[in-house]
Amino acid sequence: MGNAVRMISSDGTFTVMAIDSTDIVAKMEQIHKTSAVNTAALGRLLTAASLMGAVLKGKDDSVTLRLNGGGPAGSLIAVSDSEGNVRGYVSNPVVEIPLNNKGKLDVRGTVGTDGTLTVIKDLGLKEPYTGQVPIISGEIAEDITSYFAISEQIPTVCALGVLVNPDLTVKAAGGFIIQLLPTAMHDTISAIEKSIEDIPSVTEMLCSGLDPEGMCNRVLKDFELEKLDEFYPEYKCGCSRERVIKALVSLGKEELTDMAKDEITKVNCHFCNKVYRFTPEEILNLIK
Repeated sequence: MGNAVRMISSDGTFTVMAIDSTDIVAKMEQIHKTSAVNTAALGRLLTAASLMGAVLKGKDDSVTLRLNGGGPAGSLIAVSDSEGNVRGYVSNPVVEIPLNNKGKLDVRGTVGTDGTLTVIKDLGLKEPYTGQVPIISGEIAEDITSYFAISEQIPTVCALGVLVNPDLTVKAAGGFIIQLLPTAMHDTISAIEKSIEDIPSVTEMLCSGLDPEGMCNRVLKDFELEKLDEFYPEYKCGCSRERVIKALVSLGKEELTDMAKDEITKVNCHFCNKVYRFTPEEILNLIK
């Protein structure tokens, strides 16, 4: 289970959210058996999605982040509900590429930079809101910042991090998002920029023992912050046999008839790798 907090500056000029998503990313790695660099990449995307989902208003609202950068990882997808619970997958879970020139996992290299970040918000309206921006770095945090600036016109600072152990388990994962409110003045922007100049990385802060609230106070040490709320998101897949049946029925009579010719029809959930099995008789009953 993750741990996250949302805070606001005492003068009401900006909000900051931070999360320790170590358990979330660890569960993702256990499910998908990702290589180290893809654990870092998808872990960052899941962390961002959790923070973005937690500010949605409606109980059934959701946000989907999709990265298609043309890299060897293929597509990366993360989906969050309004409580910050997330699920995700990557097209090619195992990618082995050299470290980058800083000696770190090459997230940019596995994601690629020739493509787009798409954000889809399902707010219970007739059509979901969709925003799309070009990938500018492939490091994900900068791409999230770019999305908010271009698609939502919200000045934003985003930092994400995942630290992977030599045995491929997750040592630390988390992130924070700072967003200016309409009441912010230019001096607030300058003060925030100065405050974040010399901060440690997200994973360094987590490994030093800081929780999300401590991370907010460390990042914005020159400001007085007030806690708005705290929440505990999980890696959570909402698939069920009933949902799979609805999906199968939507395929139509002709395709179901073809499926009924197989000894067993298997349907795999991309997000949790659970397998649902249907006999020919069960498929024919769906046609009825």
